[in-house]
Amino acid sequence: MSDDGAPAQRGLVLVVEDERPIAELVRLYLTRDGFGVHVEHDGAAGLAAARRLRPVACVLDIALPGLTGTELCRRLRSTGDWTPVIFLTARDDEVDRIVGLELGADDYLTKPFSPRELVARLRAVLRRCAGGPELTEQPRAVGPVALDPARRTVAVGGEPVQLTSTEFDLLAHLMARPGRVFTREELLASVWGYAAHSGTRTVDVHVAQVRAKLGVGAEVIRTHRGVGYACAA
Repeated sequence: MSDDGAPAQRGLVLVVEDERPIAELVRLYLTRDGFGVHVEHDGAAGLAAARRLRPVACVLDIALPGLTGTELCRRLRSTGDWTPVIFLTARDDEVDRIVGLELGADDYLTKPFSPRELVARLRAVLRRCAGGPELTEQPRAVGPVALDPARRTVAVGGEPVQLTSTEFDLLAHLMARPGRVFTREELLASVWGYAAHSGTRTVDVHVAQVRAKLGVGAEVIRTHRGVGYACAA
């Protein structure tokens, strides 16, 4: 259910935003799209709500009073909570975005943003979490890295590796076509589901995060300078 009692066919989304007009606009658009919405206006209350309500996704402003959005995300991830997170930030600062992604956020939008784009991004993130067309594909392995699309699991040398939904889909997309070089623009369109004008730096940060988590299996992702990325053949 939403805060206003509306039915939530798509599940409950937690919105933590201290600018009340923006929070209300986000709530309105998400509710229209069939989501239930719970709104908090500071980080500490948002963290408590995330733990209490177990939402399907969180939309977090970065510059929250008390507890920042990035710290809120860090605390969720530190306890094994991988609820999808989309960050909102008024700062056109690449460092903020990179820090958020490194903490395990699935996407971000810089203010001012289109509420319709936020809804589209959220739906894309939730589709990735639920699994896409690759659910029907067979498990695959490259070097020490084994990936099972149906179970959405990854292991390196038999040891499980925890990836966010976006990180998993990025790795799965590359591993599905070993040796094929994908441009950053192609990966944004195929994995994230939106156009390159959103910024290809997102791809680089996620690739770096996947490599860090794969450890000795990091070399399965090859960089082709000036072009993009490929999985080792």
